[in-house]
Amino acid sequence: MEKNIEILANRDELIDRALDILLAKITEALQTRNQFTIALAGGSTPKPLYEALAQQPLPWNQIHVFWGDERYVSPDHPDSNQLMARRAWLDQVNFPATHIHPIPTAANNPRADAEQYNRELEQFFDLHAGEFPTFDVVLLGMGDDAHTASLFPHTEALTVEDRLITVGDKDGQPRLTFTVPLINHARCVMFLVTGANKQEPLAAVFASKADAMTYPSRLIQPVGELWWLLDAAAGANLT
Repeated sequence: MEKNIEILANRDELIDRALDILLAKITEALQTRNQFTIALAGGSTPKPLYEALAQQPLPWNQIHVFWGDERYVSPDHPDSNQLMARRAWLDQVNFPATHIHPIPTAANNPRADAEQYNRELEQFFDLHAGEFPTFDVVLLGMGDDAHTASLFPHTEALTVEDRLITVGDKDGQPRLTFTVPLINHARCVMFLVTGANKQEPLAAVFASKADAMTYPSRLIQPVGELWWLLDAAAGANLT
């Protein structure tokens, strides 16, 4: 694993840096594999990154978009990660509908929808049983409890190693999420973290020893590159 930690002056500079890295990864993937795959994060932090992507003259027909996690709500719900990304980016450009791969939430059965997305990933990446896909980029955020995707502290989802998608639990509310081994198979994982309320969890995530069940972001150790992009408020106490 190649680990990179950068502290940027503010959120705008963080987004600019994230865009630069992402555009480089897109160029590299298209040159070597003729296709780029990305798993998006939810929350407010990546929204300006998606808006910036919408301004780029990219070959959308060579890009496939997935989501690393999703709240168990309808696609038109205000809390939907899919809805946010569509409004900020995907609906703003001529993006092929068949290249958008949202997490299903319509079965009224989170485990059934998790299995459906699991099958979609297996088919798209042409996987055999027990294999994990290799995303070009997985975007992640981190909460003030050190959760990432929908991998929350002391929840069963943290221990799932034999599936691509599992059901996460946020205060009794189901969410669908990439599993830890799926994230860790990515060529590049990029955390975008802002705000002074992230100082304490970051200290634990970067500590030489800490409990990963308490600080789930510690579990993210990809085979490829790991980027932590922090604004000055989040990274104030790091050396």
